[in-house]
Amino acid sequence: AGDGAAASSMLPLGMGLGIGIAVLGGGLGQGKIGAAALEGIARNPNASAKVFVPMILGLAFVESLVLFAWVLMFMIK
Repeated sequence: AGDGAAASSMLPLGMGLGIGIAVLGGGLGQGKIGAAALEGIARNPNASAKVFVPMILGLAFVESLVLFAWVLMFMIK
């Protein structure tokens, strides 16, 4: 009974850390995607139409991974 109580008391801490790490990684990834896209557009303004769609797709994929981690943390509970 003691091991189960200790494990269940650490569950909220693990969930908070998991969600926090996922959000931190997602934020860094989205920042890097945005910076790279803006730098590419600044170097070649004519390429903005070709850079925009892949940038939006990359941002959506990163955000979906963060939401997936969020859902998994609540499924663990």
